[in-house]
Amino acid sequence: MKIKYELLKTEKNTKARLGKLHTNYGVYDTPMFMPVGTLATVKTLTPEELKEIGSGVILSNTYHLWLRPGADIVKKAGGLHQFMNYDGPILTDSGGFQVFSLANKKDITEEGVTFKSHIDGSKLFLTPELSIEVQNKLDSDIAMSFDECIPYPASYEYAKESTERTLRWAKRGKEVFNNERQSLFGIVQGGEYTDLREYSAKETVKIGFDGYSIGGTSVGEGKEVMYKMVEDGIRYLPIDKPRYLMGVGDPIDILEGVIRGIDMFDCVLPTRIARHGNAFTRDGKLNIKNAKFKDDFTPIEESCDCYACKNYTKAYIRHLITCNESLGGRLLSIHNIRFLIKLTEDIREAIKNDDLINYKNNFIERYQNGTNKDKEN
Repeated sequence: MKIKYELLKTEKNTKARLGKLHTNYGVYDTPMFMPVGTLATVKTLTPEELKEIGSGVILSNTYHLWLRPGADIVKKAGGLHQFMNYDGPILTDSGGFQVFSLANKKDITEEGVTFKSHIDGSKLFLTPELSIEVQNKLDSDIAMSFDECIPYPASYEYAKESTERTLRWAKRGKEVFNNERQSLFGIVQGGEYTDLREYSAKETVKIGFDGYSIGGTSVGEGKEVMYKMVEDGIRYLPIDKPRYLMGVGDPIDILEGVIRGIDMFDCVLPTRIARHGNAFTRDGKLNIKNAKFKDDFTPIEESCDCYACKNYTKAYIRHLITCNESLGGRLLSIHNIRFLIKLTEDIREAIKNDDLINYKNNFIERYQNGTNKDKEN
Protein backbone atom coordinates (compact mmCIF):
# COMPACT_ATOMS: atom_id res chain seq x y z
CA MET A 1 0.00 0.00 0.00
CA LYS A 2 0.99 3.64 -0.28
CA ILE A 3 2.43 5.43 2.73
CA LYS A 4 -0.21 7.53 4.45
CA TYR A 5 0.55 10.36 6.83
CA GLU A 6 -1.83 11.24 9.65
CA LEU A 7 -1.31 14.65 11.24
CA LEU A 8 -2.34 14.51 14.88
CA LYS A 9 -1.20 17.90 16.10
CA THR A 10 0.89 20.96 15.30
CA GLU A 11 2.67 22.35 18.35
CA LYS A 12 1.21 25.73 19.29
CA ASN A 13 4.56 27.54 19.63
CA THR A 14 6.36 26.11 16.58
CA LYS A 15 5.71 24.35 13.28
CA ALA A 16 6.53 20.97 14.85
CA ARG A 17 4.15 18.20 13.86
CA LEU A 18 3.04 15.11 15.75
CA GLY A 19 1.90 12.42 13.35
CA LYS A 20 1.62 8.79 12.40
CA LEU A 21 3.08 7.11 9.33
CA HIS A 22 0.92 4.26 8.07
CA THR A 23 3.05 1.70 6.22
CA ASN A 24 2.95 -1.86 4.90
CA TYR A 25 4.55 -2.95 8.17
CA GLY A 26 2.51 -1.06 10.73
CA VAL A 27 2.00 2.43 12.05
CA TYR A 28 4.95 4.52 13.30
CA ASP A 29 5.02 7.79 15.20
CA THR A 30 6.65 10.92 13.84
CA PRO A 31 8.93 12.82 14.16
CA MET A 32 11.26 9.84 13.69
CA PHE A 33 14.92 9.07 13.14
CA MET A 34 15.69 6.42 10.52
CA PRO A 35 18.94 4.40 10.79
CA VAL A 36 20.88 3.94 7.56
CA GLY A 37 21.63 0.46 6.22
CA THR A 38 23.54 1.34 3.05
CA LEU A 39 24.28 -2.22 1.89
CA ALA A 40 21.05 -3.79 3.19
CA THR A 41 22.46 -3.79 6.71
CA VAL A 42 22.76 -1.18 9.43
CA LYS A 43 26.46 -1.74 10.03
CA THR A 44 27.12 -4.54 12.59
CA LEU A 45 23.50 -4.68 13.85
CA THR A 46 20.85 -7.37 13.33
CA PRO A 47 17.20 -6.62 12.51
CA GLU A 48 16.27 -7.90 15.96
CA GLU A 49 18.61 -5.39 17.58
CA LEU A 50 17.16 -2.60 15.47
CA LYS A 51 13.66 -3.48 16.64
CA GLU A 52 14.81 -3.56 20.27
CA ILE A 53 16.31 -0.08 19.82
CA GLY A 54 12.92 1.16 18.59
CA SER A 55 13.68 1.55 14.88
CA GLY A 56 10.83 1.89 12.44
CA VAL A 57 11.77 2.93 8.92
CA ILE A 58 15.37 2.17 7.92
CA LEU A 59 17.27 3.17 4.78
CA SER A 60 19.16 1.32 2.09
CA ASN A 61 21.19 2.70 -0.80
CA THR A 62 20.04 2.24 -4.38
CA TYR A 63 23.44 2.91 -5.96
CA HIS A 64 25.32 0.46 -3.76
CA LEU A 65 22.73 -2.32 -4.10
CA TRP A 66 22.56 -1.77 -7.85
CA LEU A 67 26.27 -2.61 -8.00
CA ARG A 68 26.31 -5.32 -5.32
CA PRO A 69 24.57 -7.74 -5.28
CA GLY A 70 22.42 -6.29 -8.09
CA ALA A 71 18.73 -5.44 -8.18
CA ASP A 72 17.83 -8.70 -9.94
CA ILE A 73 19.38 -10.75 -7.13
CA VAL A 74 17.40 -8.83 -4.51
CA LYS A 75 14.22 -9.25 -6.54
CA LYS A 76 14.90 -12.98 -6.89
CA ALA A 77 15.26 -13.18 -3.09
CA GLY A 78 11.76 -11.78 -2.73
CA GLY A 79 12.67 -8.12 -2.34
CA LEU A 80 14.77 -6.20 0.13
CA HIS A 81 12.72 -7.16 3.18
CA GLN A 82 13.18 -10.87 2.54
CA PHE A 83 16.78 -10.46 1.47
CA MET A 84 17.83 -8.73 4.71
CA ASN A 85 15.16 -10.24 6.96
CA TYR A 86 13.74 -6.90 8.09
CA ASP A 87 9.99 -6.91 8.67
CA GLY A 88 9.71 -3.15 8.98
CA PRO A 89 9.42 -0.34 6.43
CA ILE A 90 12.44 0.43 4.25
CA LEU A 91 13.25 3.58 2.31
CA THR A 92 15.69 3.49 -0.60
CA ASP A 93 17.48 6.63 -1.76
CA SER A 94 17.76 7.34 -5.47
CA GLY A 95 21.49 7.40 -6.07
CA GLY A 96 21.34 11.17 -6.30
CA PHE A 97 23.87 11.66 -3.53
CA GLN A 98 26.37 9.60 -5.53
CA VAL A 99 25.90 12.16 -8.30
CA PHE A 100 27.09 14.72 -5.76
CA SER A 101 29.96 12.68 -4.37
CA LEU A 102 31.27 10.71 -7.37
CA ALA A 103 30.42 12.61 -10.56
CA ASN A 104 31.98 15.68 -12.13
CA LYS A 105 29.72 18.55 -13.16
CA LYS A 106 30.56 17.99 -16.81
CA ASP A 107 29.28 14.42 -16.57
CA ILE A 108 25.76 15.48 -15.48
CA THR A 109 23.57 15.76 -18.57
CA GLU A 110 19.87 15.96 -19.32
CA GLU A 111 19.77 12.23 -19.97
CA GLY A 112 21.55 11.15 -16.77
CA VAL A 113 24.89 10.96 -15.03
CA THR A 114 28.13 9.26 -16.04
CA PHE A 115 30.59 8.41 -13.28
CA LYS A 116 33.06 5.77 -12.17
CA SER A 117 32.28 2.87 -9.89
CA HIS A 118 33.85 3.29 -6.47
CA ILE A 119 34.54 -0.46 -6.53
CA ASP A 120 36.51 -1.03 -9.73
CA GLY A 121 36.50 2.29 -11.58
CA SER A 122 34.23 0.99 -14.34
CA LYS A 123 32.07 3.49 -16.21
CA LEU A 124 28.48 3.77 -14.97
CA PHE A 125 25.48 5.64 -16.34
CA LEU A 126 22.51 6.32 -14.09
CA THR A 127 19.27 7.86 -15.32
CA PRO A 128 15.99 8.76 -13.55
CA GLU A 129 14.34 5.80 -15.23
CA LEU A 130 17.03 3.34 -14.19
CA SER A 131 17.01 4.63 -10.60
CA ILE A 132 13.27 3.98 -10.37
CA GLU A 133 13.58 0.61 -12.11
CA VAL A 134 16.19 -0.51 -9.58
CA GLN A 135 14.09 0.71 -6.65
CA ASN A 136 10.99 -1.02 -8.02
CA LYS A 137 12.96 -4.28 -8.06
CA LEU A 138 14.33 -3.70 -4.57
CA ASP A 139 10.68 -3.40 -3.48
CA SER A 140 11.29 -0.92 -0.70
CA ASP A 141 8.30 0.79 0.90
CA ILE A 142 9.47 4.27 -0.06
CA ALA A 143 11.39 5.06 -3.24
CA MET A 144 13.04 8.42 -3.88
CA SER A 145 13.06 10.47 -7.06
CA PHE A 146 16.41 10.79 -8.82
CA ASP A 147 17.86 14.25 -8.23
CA GLU A 148 21.04 16.23 -8.26
CA CYS A 149 22.30 17.34 -4.85
CA ILE A 150 23.52 20.88 -5.51
CA PRO A 151 26.96 21.57 -4.00
CA TYR A 152 27.62 24.48 -1.68
CA PRO A 153 28.48 27.07 -2.65
CA ALA A 154 27.00 27.14 -6.14
CA SER A 155 26.25 30.07 -8.40
CA TYR A 156 22.64 31.09 -8.87
CA GLU A 157 22.82 30.13 -12.54
CA TYR A 158 24.09 26.65 -11.78
CA ALA A 159 21.55 26.13 -8.97
CA LYS A 160 18.68 27.23 -11.23
CA GLU A 161 19.73 24.97 -14.07
CA SER A 162 20.19 22.03 -11.72
CA THR A 163 16.86 22.62 -9.95
CA GLU A 164 14.99 22.69 -13.25
CA ARG A 165 16.74 19.50 -14.39
CA THR A 166 15.85 17.75 -11.14
CA LEU A 167 12.19 18.63 -11.76
CA ARG A 168 12.36 17.15 -15.25
CA TRP A 169 14.03 14.05 -13.83
CA ALA A 170 11.26 13.79 -11.21
CA LYS A 171 8.61 13.76 -13.94
CA ARG A 172 10.50 11.12 -15.92
CA GLY A 173 10.90 8.93 -12.86
CA LYS A 174 7.24 9.15 -11.93
CA GLU A 175 6.22 8.21 -15.47
CA VAL A 176 8.01 4.84 -15.26
CA PHE A 177 7.27 4.11 -11.58
CA ASN A 178 5.22 0.91 -11.46
CA ASN A 179 5.31 -0.77 -8.05
CA GLU A 180 1.91 -0.49 -6.41
CA ARG A 181 3.33 -1.54 -3.02
CA GLN A 182 5.76 1.39 -3.03
CA SER A 183 5.38 5.06 -2.33
CA LEU A 184 7.38 7.63 -4.29
CA PHE A 185 8.77 10.78 -2.66
CA GLY A 186 9.76 13.95 -4.49
CA ILE A 187 12.83 15.98 -3.52
CA VAL A 188 12.98 19.77 -3.14
CA GLN A 189 16.26 21.31 -4.25
CA GLY A 190 17.24 24.93 -4.96
CA GLY A 191 20.52 25.36 -3.12
CA GLU A 192 20.77 28.35 -0.80
CA TYR A 193 18.44 30.49 -2.91
CA THR A 194 15.04 31.32 -1.42
CA ASP A 195 13.23 31.79 -4.73
CA LEU A 196 14.62 28.54 -6.14
CA ARG A 197 13.56 26.61 -3.03
CA GLU A 198 10.06 28.04 -3.40
CA TYR A 199 9.99 27.24 -7.11
CA SER A 200 11.28 23.71 -6.56
CA ALA A 201 8.79 22.99 -3.79
CA LYS A 202 5.77 24.30 -5.68
CA GLU A 203 6.68 22.54 -8.93
CA THR A 204 7.49 19.25 -7.17
CA VAL A 205 4.09 19.36 -5.45
CA LYS A 206 2.45 19.95 -8.83
CA ILE A 207 3.98 16.69 -10.10
CA GLY A 208 2.38 14.94 -7.13
CA PHE A 209 4.14 12.55 -4.75
CA ASP A 210 3.33 10.45 -1.70
CA GLY A 211 5.78 12.44 0.43
CA TYR A 212 8.35 15.17 0.07
CA SER A 213 12.01 15.60 0.98
CA ILE A 214 14.20 18.61 1.54
CA GLY A 215 17.45 17.79 -0.21
CA GLY A 216 20.76 19.52 -0.75
CA THR A 217 21.54 20.35 2.87
CA SER A 218 24.52 19.33 5.01
CA VAL A 219 26.83 19.78 2.02
CA GLY A 220 29.22 22.24 3.61
CA GLU A 221 26.99 25.19 4.42
CA GLY A 222 26.73 26.74 7.88
CA LYS A 223 23.94 25.84 10.25
CA GLU A 224 21.91 29.00 9.76
CA VAL A 225 22.06 28.57 5.99
CA MET A 226 20.91 24.97 6.35
CA TYR A 227 17.99 25.90 8.58
CA LYS A 228 16.97 28.62 6.12
CA MET A 229 17.09 26.07 3.27
CA VAL A 230 14.60 23.98 5.22
CA GLU A 231 12.34 26.94 5.94
CA ASP A 232 12.43 28.15 2.33
CA GLY A 233 11.25 24.80 0.98
CA ILE A 234 8.99 23.36 3.62
CA ARG A 235 6.47 26.18 3.79
CA TYR A 236 5.12 25.19 0.37
CA LEU A 237 4.66 21.49 1.08
CA PRO A 238 1.20 19.99 1.74
CA ILE A 239 0.31 19.41 5.38
CA ASP A 240 -1.13 15.94 4.72
CA LYS A 241 2.11 14.41 3.38
CA PRO A 242 5.26 13.35 5.28
CA ARG A 243 8.26 15.68 5.19
CA TYR A 244 11.75 14.22 5.18
CA LEU A 245 15.07 16.02 5.72
CA MET A 246 17.71 13.92 4.01
CA GLY A 247 21.07 13.08 5.57
CA VAL A 248 20.66 14.93 8.88
CA GLY A 249 21.42 13.19 12.19
CA ASP A 250 23.09 15.70 14.50
CA PRO A 251 20.89 15.95 17.63
CA ILE A 252 20.63 19.74 17.51
CA ASP A 253 19.87 19.68 13.77
CA ILE A 254 17.06 17.20 14.43
CA LEU A 255 15.54 19.55 16.99
CA GLU A 256 15.88 22.53 14.67
CA GLY A 257 14.37 20.53 11.82
CA VAL A 258 11.38 19.38 13.87
CA ILE A 259 10.65 22.94 14.96
CA ARG A 260 10.51 23.89 11.28
CA GLY A 261 8.05 21.10 10.44
CA ILE A 262 10.20 18.07 9.49
CA ASP A 263 8.81 14.58 10.26
CA MET A 264 11.60 12.21 9.18
CA PHE A 265 15.40 12.23 9.46
CA ASP A 266 18.19 9.85 8.45
CA CYS A 267 21.96 9.82 8.75
CA VAL A 268 24.97 7.50 8.90
CA LEU A 269 26.38 9.63 11.72
CA PRO A 270 25.48 7.43 14.72
CA THR A 271 27.16 4.32 13.33
CA ARG A 272 30.04 6.22 11.71
CA ILE A 273 31.14 7.98 14.88
CA ALA A 274 30.62 4.74 16.84
CA ARG A 275 33.25 3.00 14.74
CA HIS A 276 35.69 5.73 15.76
CA GLY A 277 34.91 5.39 19.45
CA ASN A 278 32.47 8.26 19.90
CA ALA A 279 29.11 8.26 21.63
CA PHE A 280 26.22 10.71 21.87
CA THR A 281 25.27 11.69 25.40
CA ARG A 282 23.07 14.42 26.79
CA ASP A 283 26.29 16.10 27.97
CA GLY A 284 27.77 16.21 24.49
CA LYS A 285 29.73 13.70 22.43
CA LEU A 286 32.03 11.41 24.39
CA ASN A 287 35.31 10.01 23.09
CA ILE A 288 35.54 6.59 24.73
CA LYS A 289 39.25 6.39 23.82
CA ASN A 290 40.02 9.11 26.34
CA ALA A 291 42.42 7.77 28.99
CA LYS A 292 40.16 8.83 31.84
CA PHE A 293 37.72 6.06 30.92
CA LYS A 294 40.30 3.31 31.33
CA ASP A 295 38.97 2.47 34.79
CA ASP A 296 35.50 4.01 34.50
CA PHE A 297 33.09 1.20 35.32
CA THR A 298 29.90 3.19 34.69
CA PRO A 299 27.68 3.00 31.56
CA ILE A 300 28.11 5.34 28.62
CA GLU A 301 25.08 7.18 30.00
CA GLU A 302 23.42 6.28 33.30
CA SER A 303 19.91 7.15 32.16
CA CYS A 304 20.08 5.29 28.83
CA ASP A 305 17.93 2.18 28.41
CA CYS A 306 19.90 0.63 25.52
CA TYR A 307 21.51 -2.82 25.65
CA ALA A 308 25.02 -1.39 25.75
CA CYS A 309 24.33 0.89 28.72
CA LYS A 310 22.44 -1.78 30.64
CA ASN A 311 25.21 -4.36 30.30
CA TYR A 312 28.62 -2.78 29.70
CA THR A 313 30.94 -0.12 31.10
CA LYS A 314 32.97 2.64 29.53
CA ALA A 315 36.15 0.83 30.59
CA TYR A 316 35.18 -2.34 28.75
CA ILE A 317 33.99 -0.57 25.62
CA ARG A 318 37.16 1.54 25.62
CA HIS A 319 39.19 -1.67 25.82
CA LEU A 320 37.31 -3.07 22.81
CA ILE A 321 37.76 0.08 20.75
CA THR A 322 41.47 0.46 21.50
CA CYS A 323 42.00 -3.21 20.60
CA ASN A 324 40.01 -2.82 17.35
CA GLU A 325 37.46 -5.39 18.48
CA SER A 326 34.29 -5.07 16.40
CA LEU A 327 32.05 -5.50 19.45
CA GLY A 328 33.10 -2.04 20.60
CA GLY A 329 31.70 -0.39 17.49
CA ARG A 330 28.59 -2.56 17.72
CA LEU A 331 27.85 -1.48 21.27
CA LEU A 332 28.44 2.19 20.52
CA SER A 333 26.25 1.91 17.41
CA ILE A 334 23.43 0.44 19.48
CA HIS A 335 23.77 3.27 21.97
CA ASN A 336 24.02 6.06 19.37
CA ILE A 337 21.02 4.93 17.34
CA ARG A 338 19.00 4.47 20.51
CA PHE A 339 20.06 7.96 21.64
CA LEU A 340 18.63 9.57 18.49
CA ILE A 341 15.47 7.47 18.54
CA LYS A 342 14.97 8.32 22.23
CA LEU A 343 15.52 11.98 21.32
CA THR A 344 12.63 11.81 18.85
CA GLU A 345 10.48 10.01 21.45
CA ASP A 346 11.14 12.86 23.89
CA ILE A 347 10.47 15.41 21.15
CA ARG A 348 7.08 13.82 20.47
CA GLU A 349 6.20 14.08 24.15
CA ALA A 350 7.24 17.74 24.20
CA ILE A 351 5.04 18.43 21.16
CA LYS A 352 2.10 16.78 22.92
CA ASN A 353 2.64 19.13 25.86
CA ASP A 354 3.30 22.23 23.71
CA ASP A 355 6.66 22.46 25.45
CA LEU A 356 9.12 21.94 22.58
CA ILE A 357 10.88 25.32 22.83
CA ASN A 358 11.64 24.75 26.49
CA TYR A 359 12.78 21.18 25.79
CA LYS A 360 15.01 22.34 22.92
CA ASN A 361 16.64 25.11 24.94
CA ASN A 362 17.35 22.82 27.89
CA PHE A 363 18.68 20.05 25.67
CA ILE A 364 20.99 22.34 23.69
CA GLU A 365 22.34 24.11 26.77
CA ARG A 366 23.26 20.79 28.39
CA TYR A 367 24.55 19.22 25.15
CA GLN A 368 26.79 22.15 24.29
CA ASN A 369 28.06 22.86 27.80
CA GLY A 370 28.07 19.38 29.35
CA THR A 371 30.94 17.42 30.79
CA ASN A 372 31.68 15.64 27.50
CA LYS A 373 31.93 18.79 25.39
CA ASP A 374 34.83 18.81 22.93
CA LYS A 375 36.03 15.40 24.04
CA GLU A 376 35.41 13.65 20.73
CA ASN A 377 37.98 13.19 17.97
